[in-house]
Amino acid sequence: MDKLFRKDAFNYHALERPGKIEVVPTKPYQTQRDLSLAYTPGVADPCLAIHDNKDDVYKYTAKANLVAVISNGTAVLGLGDIGPEASKPVMEGKGLLFKIFADIDVFDIEVDENDIDKFISVVKAIAPTFGGINLEDIKAPECFEIENRLKEELDIPIMHDDQHGTAIITSAGLLNALEIVDKKIDEVKIVVNGAGASAVSCTRLYIALGAKPENIVMLDSKGVLHTSRTDMNPTKAKFATDRDVHTLVDAVKDADMFLGLSVGGVMKKDMLLSMADRPIVFALANPTPEISYDEATSTRDDVLMATGRSDFPNQINNVLGFPFIFRGAMDVRATEINDEMKLAASRALAKLAKEPIPEEVNIAFKIQNLTFGREYIIPKPTDPRLIERVAPAVAMAAMKTGVAKLPIRDWDQYIEELTSRMGLTNKLVMQMRHACKREPKRVVLADAQQYEMLKAAEIVHNDRLAVPVLVGDEDVIRKLIKDHELELHGVEIIDNKSDAERDRRKEFANILLEKQERNGMTPISAMDAMSHRNYFAPMLVETGYADAVLSGLTRNYPDSITPFLQIIGKKESSRIVSGMYIVNAKEGPLFLADCTVNKRVCENDLVDITLLAAEEIRKFKIEPRIAMLSYSNFGSIRSNGPDCQRKAVQILHEKYPDLIVDGEMQASVALDPDLMQKNYPFSKLNNKKPNTLIFPNLAAANISQKLLQETGELEVIGPILTGMKKSAHVLRMGSSVKEIVNMIMVAGMNAE
Repeated sequence: MDKLFRKDAFNYHALERPGKIEVVPTKPYQTQRDLSLAYTPGVADPCLAIHDNKDDVYKYTAKANLVAVISNGTAVLGLGDIGPEASKPVMEGKGLLFKIFADIDVFDIEVDENDIDKFISVVKAIAPTFGGINLEDIKAPECFEIENRLKEELDIPIMHDDQHGTAIITSAGLLNALEIVDKKIDEVKIVVNGAGASAVSCTRLYIALGAKPENIVMLDSKGVLHTSRTDMNPTKAKFATDRDVHTLVDAVKDADMFLGLSVGGVMKKDMLLSMADRPIVFALANPTPEISYDEATSTRDDVLMATGRSDFPNQINNVLGFPFIFRGAMDVRATEINDEMKLAASRALAKLAKEPIPEEVNIAFKIQNLTFGREYIIPKPTDPRLIERVAPAVAMAAMKTGVAKLPIRDWDQYIEELTSRMGLTNKLVMQMRHACKREPKRVVLADAQQYEMLKAAEIVHNDRLAVPVLVGDEDVIRKLIKDHELELHGVEIIDNKSDAERDRRKEFANILLEKQERNGMTPISAMDAMSHRNYFAPMLVETGYADAVLSGLTRNYPDSITPFLQIIGKKESSRIVSGMYIVNAKEGPLFLADCTVNKRVCENDLVDITLLAAEEIRKFKIEPRIAMLSYSNFGSIRSNGPDCQRKAVQILHEKYPDLIVDGEMQASVALDPDLMQKNYPFSKLNNKKPNTLIFPNLAAANISQKLLQETGELEVIGPILTGMKKSAHVLRMGSSVKEIVNMIMVAGMNAE
């Protein structure tokens, strides 16, 4: 396995384009004019503007979003002093992490210089290029002086991540660990095994959190840092103790916390047994911890354990910190990264770990429902909320401590910009969230006996996006909530088969019978229908008890839509009901209809489908631009199919002249404005891509939607039922938690 992994590692770095990062243009460059603007003579005016006002470099260049990852390769993690060239793969990797986690661009710079003064001189000389500097893998004690002097002499954010990254993350873990074991930071006895850059920074930050220096013992490879020793440098001497402890065995006795930043296997079972009750052990040596997770937890059942490994709970991973710390610091143009900003990051991480986590994190780590506790004291690196929690906390701390040159005024807008940066969402989803939060609607969830539905309910309930009403067997639902430790306190559960609901079942059966007695419904069949969740749930909306309903997670589409049509029915103004999907692409949403309801359509059906889609799209404050798809372009092929679409377009042009719609046309023409302009300049789409595609039949629409969804690269929301009298939607069978949450928001918006 190790041999295979090494082979894969070599191939990962070497095959195709060597390395892990590249430079990508951010402006157009296709024409001669583009090139003239990009270089000469277009650069002259920005250059002169910066000459007159140096701060304009942030306005006209990439400096504000550019970090230098700088190293001389003297202390590469796990590899030691391997030199600048050999350290480059690590620095490129760091650049990749900056980009994917915080959308920060990076130049990695490997400096062939070990002399402190010369190294500092090199970094200072290139500093004008960058908005921040991440020092990396520089050995102690030189790294302390290098960082301190650069911070004094430069006015941009600078951080040696090897020192401070682990300190920030372990501080967050320590805050939560202390809460769980019910101990106070100013009382705990701490042992730090290791006296390098990271250990020193961790200890300093723990003291800033409230730990007492006299309660801390630090060790290096020669033993305890003791006042009797004469071989310590000034940095180590600051942490020397005069207590009668000289070995690790002495130090850990009755200690409350062990922090290992040393070598694997140094912490033995008997040492762990000698620690105080409810000990905290952070064994961070990699790849082999000072004591393994399994060995520690089998030795003591009261130990709270963290390691640096991803295959055990509570991984201390620096990627939880540095991308977001630099993001927040650079967004307010901070002149430094100070202790208050580091502590703000720690507290934000600690707080985030106490909140219900997104389902994509559960999926990534193949767990059902992670909750705050002994095995989850620190967020996972895949948590998409990290950027919107840590970066603002750091930015706010910079402003409070007076080191921010560009303060943030609108925090909601800033957080929205952060999430948009990462492609975590876009304006459409943010709009849905804002609309739902203004007035959360009561949404009935008919498949509440499924974990995915309950997890989605937890998310919308805790985010105040909706008021979920759970329908199903109460015992089953409560067991699922308990087994998965879901936070659904106060959420209403309606057991439609229970004795408590007997009268309501009778009432609902009478209403259904009145609606359907001319369609073959009998009193017995109406009463029997109310024992089924997919009939009982929409009746709660029809009678005004709730605002919207979702069903279909475990049933075929026809079995779920039929009760909706029988109970709620279509709007009086609608001839038909239609199904629409939203493909949420980076460049904006694309709406597809009809994908779920009408098998065969004529021109009048296509007109109605188009009008229903346009009405729904306008709810998102988007002007619909509609293409009627076919295998023909504006009459190029004469047959029943294209003729039907052509007639529909004629009707729409005559009756709704302000609606931007055209066709019939092939998808390749619709999605290529240049091709359309060249060959069909008369089109009402006016040389712009459509945002709405109307398909010629259900088969074409459904297949297209599913193909797009299965690529896994696009977020697909739907199906959204249009033309219904009230907000009722049928989920795609097997929908993910994220898809259900999106549809709950759609249902809430439609209930307005």
